[in-house]
Amino acid sequence: MTQQGQRQVPVPDGLDGERLDAALARMFGLSRARAAELIATGAVLLGGAAATKSDRVAAGDWLDVTLPPPVAVQPRPEPVPGLRVVHEDADILVVDKPRGVAAHPTPGWTGPTVLQGLLAAGHTLATSGAAERQGIVHRLDANTSGLMVLAKSEPAYSALKQAFRDREVDKRYHALVQGHPDPLRGTVDAPIGRHPSGDGRFAVIAGGRPSVTHYDTLEAFRAASLVEVILETGRTHQIRVHMTAIRHPCAGDRLYGADPVLAARLGLTRQWLHAVRLGFAHPADGRKVEFSSEYSADLASALEVLSAES
Repeated sequence: MTQQGQRQVPVPDGLDGERLDAALARMFGLSRARAAELIATGAVLLGGAAATKSDRVAAGDWLDVTLPPPVAVQPRPEPVPGLRVVHEDADILVVDKPRGVAAHPTPGWTGPTVLQGLLAAGHTLATSGAAERQGIVHRLDANTSGLMVLAKSEPAYSALKQAFRDREVDKRYHALVQGHPDPLRGTVDAPIGRHPSGDGRFAVIAGGRPSVTHYDTLEAFRAASLVEVILETGRTHQIRVHMTAIRHPCAGDRLYGADPVLAARLGLTRQWLHAVRLGFAHPADGRKVEFSSEYSADLASALEVLSAES
C-alpha cells in the first residue's frame, strides 16, 4: 500500500543491481508501468539526481520519490448479470459472484463490480472504510466465482473484518489443478509477495506475507485433479500462487503458467477456481451460518470433458 507525499528511502540489499523501475515497483507496491511513469515525470531522484527507468540501482542508494495522492474510484450503480444474492438480513449480505466481476472498483479495472451490481439492485451496505469499498470485508479475484459476504451494518463490518483477521472464517474453494498433487493431501506454508517482474502477478518470495493453504484431492482425472482448498490466510491470488509453487497450477490460469492446450480442450478461458463454501459466526448473535454454491456452467462443463476422457 503506497502513501502520497515525499518519501526518501535507501535501496535494500535484495535489490542491488536491479533496474530503477523494477526496484521502485518492488519497494512501493506499484506496477512496473506505473513506476516508469513516475520516473519519466521526474518524480523519482536517484542519489539526488534525475534518472531513467533503465538505470541500475545499488544497495544503499537513496531514492527521493514523490507519490501523488491516490485517485478515489467511486462505485457507480450498474446492473451485473449473473450476480445472485444468496442471503440477506439486517447485518449481512451473501452473494454468489459470477466470473468477470471484481469485488469493487479499482484504478485500471473497467469491468463490472459486485458493489455496482448491489447498489443498482437497491441494496444498502456499511459505509466503513474507503468509499469505493463500502461493505467489503474480503475479496475474490475477478475471474474466480463463488461466495462473498458483505457487511450491511457498521457493527457487522467491524465483526467480520476481525473474524477474517483472526482466521475464524471457514473459506473453502474447489480448484481443478493440472496433474496429480503428491501427496494427495497437504499444506503449502510459504510467504507470498509481489512478483519481481512487477506485472501484476504474485509469487512465493522470501520476505513475503505469511500464507497457509491446505488442500485435499477430491477426484483424480487423467490430466488433472479436483481439489478442495481451505485457506488460513487470504492473500491476493493465494491459491493460484501456492498451487503453481507446487507445480500444479489451476487449469486455465494462463497468468500463472497453465497449459493453454489443456485449457482449450476443457473450454476454459479463466482459472478453474470456485469459492464453494463460506461459514462464520453471524455478527448479530454469534450463531454459526454456512452457505454453499454450485459450480458455474463453464467449470461444470470442464469436469464433464475430463470425466468423459478418464
